Amino acid sequence: MAPRPNWKGYLKLSLVSCPVALFPATSTSERVSFRTLNRATGNRLRRQMVDEATGEVVEAEDQVKGYEVAKGEYIQIEDDELKSVQLESNHTIDIERFVRRSEVNELYLDTPYYLAPTDRVGEEAFAVIRDAMRAEKMVGLARVVLFRRERIVMLEPRDKGISAISLRYANEVNQAAGYFEDIPDMDLPKQMLELASHIIAKMTGKFDPSEFEDRYENALIELIRTKQQGMPVKAQPVQRQTNVINLMDALRRSVEGAGGKASAATEPGVERPAGRKAEKPAAARKSEKAEKTEKTEKAEKTEKAPAKARASASKAKARKTG
Repeated sequence: MAPRPNWKGYLKLSLVSCPVALFPATSTSERVSFRTLNRATGNRLRRQMVDEATGEVVEAEDQVKGYEVAKGEYIQIEDDELKSVQLESNHTIDIERFVRRSEVNELYLDTPYYLAPTDRVGEEAFAVIRDAMRAEKMVGLARVVLFRRERIVMLEPRDKGISAISLRYANEVNQAAGYFEDIPDMDLPKQMLELASHIIAKMTGKFDPSEFEDRYENALIELIRTKQQGMPVKAQPVQRQTNVINLMDALRRSVEGAGGKASAATEPGVERPAGRKAEKPAAARKSEKAEKTEKTEKAEKTEKAPAKARASASKAKARKTG
């Protein structure tokens, strides 16, 4: 069964247009969801809209939207009045500009969708727009009305189709300066950075979303199965976070946990060129040199001993002859 689109209209580039459909690219339907029940009867509860002053239930046909202009004072807005201000982009995705993908800040990305042509006639125009963006390595910015709100969407070629990611407006993204301005500038020790870099290198891999599981979701499923079987629910073990007292010690232990002890390349003041073996510390080299000197002196004494003995014997023989 083909997925149902939540929007249909036209993709427009200047005078070129084609009919398209917009499909949600993500889903939360597989998540565990709960209903609110009456604890005494086990029956499901239904929510009702109640007049906050009279306490009476207000049916759907008597409900209307309102905008609060003052405390407790509202302006009522009818659905027909909302439709009267809807824009042309309600039925058209009109590309207004092309930009480099790297220029779009990730914080502005909101909800992803898939955009696909809806008939044979429009497939060629759709393919031209898609392949032209791919060839120029550009993404398109367009406007579209989604759920009665006009949104900016970023259009990007994806496989045989186009992804359309709705973007947040500038006033919807908080500026980072307000959160980071109190973080002081630090002159970090080189050894700490080398240890942290070593940890990153050991833990580097490729992004594979299938490797990540929703552990809370799995725990919920296990909880439901346990309740279905009438078995007692076991509490999950609590992992307590240990306070880090010595940052350097924590980094060293992290290196060992990531794949062995820290190498000489992570020792302070030691830089290892690519393709060369790590040099031994100065103290180790000094110790080896002293040991080698001692062995050389012993060898020289051993070699000199027979010669000295022969010389002494010759002198003794000369005295006897004389």
